[in-house]
Amino acid sequence: MARAASRNGDGPIIIKKYANRRLYNTHTSKYITLDFLAELTRKDIDFKVVDAKSNEDITHGVLTQIIMDEENNGQQMLPVGFLKQLIAMYGDSMQGMVPQFLETSMDNFRKNQRQVQDVIETAITSGPFGHLAKQNIEFLRTAREALMPNLGNLTGKKSEQEDSIADLKQQIAALQAKIDKMATDKAL
Repeated sequence: MARAASRNGDGPIIIKKYANRRLYNTHTSKYITLDFLAELTRKDIDFKVVDAKSNEDITHGVLTQIIMDEENNGQQMLPVGFLKQLIAMYGDSMQGMVPQFLETSMDNFRKNQRQVQDVIETAITSGPFGHLAKQNIEFLRTAREALMPNLGNLTGKKSEQEDSIADLKQQIAALQAKIDKMATDKAL
């Protein structure tokens, strides 16, 4: 999958990891968290994590740590059977093929994700309660947009930060208006 470049277009954002386990974003000159790196990943913003002392690329290990944190915090996405099969592949003669297979499979899944969502949505909304399902889907989309706004500010510029806050306020107002309208429609 082609990754989006950093916000300034210079290539990946360089993150330095220090011996005290702190992460430093060299692009914004600020300390960051693993959660911030997870958000960059979700937004498809390219970054590289290097050991501050040796300058060794440790991105793989940090990404694995993010997955472990997500899995341990109730966001389990990897089934036990899959994990067992993956572990069994280490040392197997096919081990070299697994990374490319997994990456290609995930790329295809993400490319087709919207189509799959549309098919599921159509199946749900075509039944006798289709109108209610459509309202619920729209409500969930609005809530998701309000709760997960665009990062907007990855470069540390105050005006972009203010724009993001203004967008968030507008999204919350739109969500409130839709909730009010739904409550009014139900009352009728």
